[in-house]
Amino acid sequence: MPSALRAESRTADTRRITFYVALAVFAQESTWNFYDNRVPELLRDHVASAAVIGLIMGMDNLLGIFIQPYMGNRSDNTRTSWGRRIPYLAVMMPMGAALFLLIPHMSSLGWLIVVILLYALVMNSFKPISESLMPDFIEPAGRSRANAVVKIASALTTIVAALVSLLLVDDYPKLAFAVPSAIMLVAVAVLVWRVRDSRSRAYQAALAEDRASAATESPDVKVKVTIRTILRDLVFDRDRSRLLVIIAVFVFGGAWFAFRSLMTPYGVQVLGLSDGEAGGLTLPSGIAYILAAFPAALLAERFGRLRTMAAGIAVFATGAIIGAVVQTPTVTIVALCLAAVGAAGFMINAVVVLWNLAPSSRVLGTYTGLYTVGWAGGGFVGPAVVGLAVDVTGWHLLLLHIALLAAVAIALVVWVYRLRRASGTRESAE
Repeated sequence: MPSALRAESRTADTRRITFYVALAVFAQESTWNFYDNRVPELLRDHVASAAVIGLIMGMDNLLGIFIQPYMGNRSDNTRTSWGRRIPYLAVMMPMGAALFLLIPHMSSLGWLIVVILLYALVMNSFKPISESLMPDFIEPAGRSRANAVVKIASALTTIVAALVSLLLVDDYPKLAFAVPSAIMLVAVAVLVWRVRDSRSRAYQAALAEDRASAATESPDVKVKVTIRTILRDLVFDRDRSRLLVIIAVFVFGGAWFAFRSLMTPYGVQVLGLSDGEAGGLTLPSGIAYILAAFPAALLAERFGRLRTMAAGIAVFATGAIIGAVVQTPTVTIVALCLAAVGAAGFMINAVVVLWNLAPSSRVLGTYTGLYTVGWAGGGFVGPAVVGLAVDVTGWHLLLLHIALLAAVAIALVVWVYRLRRASGTRESAE
């Protein structure tokens, strides 16, 4: 009976922290999605060049590549009575909400860019910190389910951004920015009130590792794991599993972002659709992704995360190939839905594999940041590489190029799987 009660308590704790992390991610992604919807229009009031607008809008991804690993590492090395994550969130989430609220009130281009960059800096700073709460509290075996819930919450923010735009933007364009800001303030209030990550399993393990490290070091040496140390271990470790996972994230991220960002011109150029019709091609696939997220976690628990990731990419590539072979609007929509279902198999489990491969509880935040480096880097490079291939071969081969990129990601994941098998590691635990 006591063991049953303990199991029930652990399940309740897992659900509780999953809800809080999902709330934090929902809040921050609500502002990001509305930012992506509205800020280009604000910039158009000052800038005529689409290239310049695109450059400014892309700065947040570039900042994230550099800032997120640093802030993840900084929080990893923080020790307070509140833990190592909540102190940062308590300060930075209200700052992000305030900066977001200021954006529509900037009347000059210079000040608008300053506020946009400050907003991107603050938001990128706490993104890996909020997401790292989940592996801090939840044991490795349950992380895929929890991450599926978080990904669903993130995906639902597109609906929030659309509703705010529909209901408020035309009549109250400045007030509309207050809604996502208010969501973020409510989220941080709940987190600060209800979560103390000083009690998390990973934080307690990190403290134990600190004590063990301090016992073997001279008294004047500060116990700290630097990014340089982590990267050196990652690159020069004889087991390449962690590095290969990050490269796979980079490659599949490139395929995914090319898939999402280039479908509108594909619909116009190849399928003969209007701009509006082409822009709606990916809507059903977004719904398919949400529906597939939790089953992808269950499949990972049953068959192993790496196998689920490889199979998911294979389904993604199959959908792309079907769309490349039969180029009609109906078949394209079906193919995109199939591809999105497959993508869920990879996207739900990839960061979990990286967390579970981390050598220590002291580096979980840094590994969250490194995952973002791979994903955002792929999002930056992938559409450009696929776009270059399209320039050479034509739009009709777009989906085939994406499928080829996905095939490279499959090879990388299979490579990791074989390395784990060769080392005698139980794959389902990863």
